[in-house]
Amino acid sequence: MSNFLKGSLKRLRASSLCRREASISSSRDVIGWWEARRVPFNLIVGIAGILSCVIAGLVILGGYFLFGGDFGLPNPSLFALFSIIIYGILANVCFTGGWLAELAVRRIWPHEADQFATVSFSLGLVFSVLLTLSPAILLGAAAIFNLLGHLIGIAHKAL
Repeated sequence: MSNFLKGSLKRLRASSLCRREASISSSRDVIGWWEARRVPFNLIVGIAGILSCVIAGLVILGGYFLFGGDFGLPNPSLFALFSIIIYGILANVCFTGGWLAELAVRRIWPHEADQFATVSFSLGLVFSVLLTLSPAILLGAAAIFNLLGHLIGIAHKAL
């Protein structure tokens, strides 16, 4: 793991969003700690989702105007909206899995539970943002390769 990535994760874990000021002992407090972070989690992942949609939309429009293809536009387009809604629901189901996992860890290794919570929340947030950005990253990479192929005269096929 690079020093940059290690440093970034360390700063994230030290942030007020991911940090625990005092040890938690009750199940109610565990759930409260996690649920107090659900709205910020959804906002951060939602902003990543909007960015991903904007980038994907620009790539799709660029592919349409440059190459005359739909470049991955779902058919019907309503499927894309339905997929976004399902993704948001599943992200929140996985978020709930965070406090469920902490409750299980708390029973087995009570002295490790607070550290488990901060690490799992931090890594879950990073993973969720990267997963949310992945369509834009993949479409962007495909667009770059299509554009390069077009510029050097290699036949291309729209996604």
